[in-house]
Amino acid sequence: MIHFDSDYLEGAHPEILRRLMETNMEKTSGYGTDIYCEEARKKIRKVCNCPEAEVFFLMGGTQTNATVIDAMLSRTEGVIAADSGHISIHEAGAIEASGHKVLALPHENGKLSASAIEKYIENFYDDGNHEHMVSPGMVYISHPTEYGTLYTKKELEEIRIVCHRHEIPLYLDGARLGYALVAKNTDITLEVITSNCDAFYIGGTKVGALFGEAVVFTKPNKIKHFLSIVKQHGALLAKGRLLGIQFDTLFDNNLYFEISKNAIEMADKLKKIFEEKGYKFFLKTPTNQQFIILENEKMKQLSEKVTFSFWETLDENHTVVRFATSWATNEEDVEKLRQIL
Repeated sequence: MIHFDSDYLEGAHPEILRRLMETNMEKTSGYGTDIYCEEARKKIRKVCNCPEAEVFFLMGGTQTNATVIDAMLSRTEGVIAADSGHISIHEAGAIEASGHKVLALPHENGKLSASAIEKYIENFYDDGNHEHMVSPGMVYISHPTEYGTLYTKKELEEIRIVCHRHEIPLYLDGARLGYALVAKNTDITLEVITSNCDAFYIGGTKVGALFGEAVVFTKPNKIKHFLSIVKQHGALLAKGRLLGIQFDTLFDNNLYFEISKNAIEMADKLKKIFEEKGYKFFLKTPTNQQFIILENEKMKQLSEKVTFSFWETLDENHTVVRFATSWATNEEDVEKLRQIL
């Protein structure tokens, strides 16, 4: 069996494991106050070109989204997101469980448009009953999106302008951010994200770490007592250095970016194989997720030898499935897939 169902199937990059073992018996202070977390913060601030940024390390993507969104919203506010967004569908109502509503808007290949956000906010305040409704308090986007697509610098700037006009923050989910940053022909960098977003996170779980995400607040002191809010959400790791060491390693000698390139290279090979074999794409993306249309019988046969993710039912005879590569995908498995197809 070969596996292409997700990008967090492997453990961690060997260099991370080496450093965790090397430092295993050291005694450090807890809750992210150790020297490794501080070194990781310095490196992240530098690569973002944002020396004033506040950086926090949390354990997982859903925890991170739920914690940051809860912290940035007042009790009467909700968060605008694409109806395909991770917080809209695949986080088991974590946002709603914290007392906030996800205000889901139609997507365009996974992306929100500035015009759709603007229209929603304007319509909300034009409604004479808006005081009885959940007000839009922030905008959530992900990069890459759930469909593996990427925002352009222009699109991100347009969304930022709308958010600024209505005085609400823009938050970017970067669970797979490494794969977005090294994709071909993208004009989005960490510096661009930092200059346009009020908060975002750099995903580690899906990009080489055992676990962990680095939350970056680009405007210092934006949220009071954030560490306390993290703890209230059960997201504060006592042995915080385990997170710090991982991100200190990932942002040493461009490791985060270098290992991300492998996922893009392997995804490009997958695309060529599917094209050669005559398969139809539901969506061909520049990142590590590729969406293929399979006849249901073919899908059943293929699943006996290959794992992939169900995405959506296209019609009674066809299903959209996702093939995902990662920092650790190897050419041997890609060649095995070619032979199986």
